[in-house]
Amino acid sequence: MNTLATVLLSTLPLAAGWAVHVWWLRGCLNTARRDPLTGLRTRDGFTRRARALLKDPRSVVVLADVDKFKHINDTYGHAAGDALLKATADRLAHHVGRSGVVGRLGGDEFAAVLLADHGTAADLLAVLHSVLARPVDGQDPAVRTTVSLGWVRAADFPGDDLSGLLRRADEAMYTAKQGRAGTRRAGLGWLFATVTGRRAGRTGAGTDASAVGVAA
Repeated sequence: MNTLATVLLSTLPLAAGWAVHVWWLRGCLNTARRDPLTGLRTRDGFTRRARALLKDPRSVVVLADVDKFKHINDTYGHAAGDALLKATADRLAHHVGRSGVVGRLGGDEFAAVLLADHGTAADLLAVLHSVLARPVDGQDPAVRTTVSLGWVRAADFPGDDLSGLLRRADEAMYTAKQGRAGTRRAGLGWLFATVTGRRAGRTGAGTDASAVGVAA
């Protein structure tokens, strides 16, 4: 056996060890980027994928917030709240599909980037709003709520990065929640509330659990 072959054979265990280690680290990283309750991407994992999708002119950024979630948790227990979050996550992921991305930003707030041809986003979001309002299988029939949606077409604000688009979608979602409109698009020239005002307003706002409809 020549010297080269001897060296190669001696390095095989080391190479195999490194390969296993890299595989293990990759698994840990993927796990860290997944929310343990819903299986959706966490903020970091969502951000990485969303930024790539925003290069597509068809991209639409969506913010979703479960209405009266604290009331459900307080009244029916955290198990009911967790079941609602899981169902919302599953429905969002199914509706957005593999071409887009959905993430749980925290609590009862979700974000998504989907690809929609011009003129079809409003219809897609209206269908999604109806899907999210369906009762959860196996859940107490009294546990009913909706999910308020705010969305923005990235092409309408070419100067905005993901953070800016999420802010616009967030304000549109708050407007939908306050106006009981179901969904709301962030349009050009709108005057939005400040983030401070928005958060303060959400805390004390009541929302009709049967709210439906689309405001463009």
